[in-house]
Amino acid sequence: MIRVLLADDHLMVRSGLKEILMATGDMLVAGEATNGHEALQAIREGEYDIVVLDMSMPGRSGIELIKLIKAERPKLRILVLSMHSEKQYAVRAVKAGASGYLTKESAADALVIAIRRVAAGGASISPETAERLVLDSGRSGDEAPHKRLSDREFEVFRMIAAGRALTEIAGALSLSVKTISTHKTHILQKIGVSNQTELVHYAIRHQLIDEPDR
Repeated sequence: MIRVLLADDHLMVRSGLKEILMATGDMLVAGEATNGHEALQAIREGEYDIVVLDMSMPGRSGIELIKLIKAERPKLRILVLSMHSEKQYAVRAVKAGASGYLTKESAADALVIAIRRVAAGGASISPETAERLVLDSGRSGDEAPHKRLSDREFEVFRMIAAGRALTEIAGALSLSVKTISTHKTHILQKIGVSNQTELVHYAIRHQLIDEPDR
């Protein structure tokens, strides 16, 4: 039996996923979490084969949460199930320790197959993501400017580009407004733009934000 931890802040999403997985006969939803703190607490207190993880939960989430989970339980498998397209986050998620990446638009049978594959020790990523991983490993200084952002900077960058205020971003990431403002300054410098409007245009040009973003 594959013991699954579902980590998603939306009750309807978790309920739908639970129904799909419990119908397989070989999967047990052994725990649920609505934010990063609960996810970390769950893996400390319970035994799971795989975490099905949303990238955008309140507090600690995304790439940071993947790293924290792997630091706590290096052998625990992680499958990201995200509203964000693969182009935006998949490579960073895999580099952080995830073994698979699916969007929430994926069919139910694709999710079941991915969970079985990842729980068994395999990987579930698209050929495009695999190719980008190979290309990234061979690049030096010729990559796109946003590739030079840290994982935290990239997360803040996407939220700024999506039109979210610094105070809102600070609240969502449990950071101070001053810290977010410092991140913004570094992001503008690394991307090579002078203001937020240019930052938005860059993000749209490189397909790094959803329209509309959550």
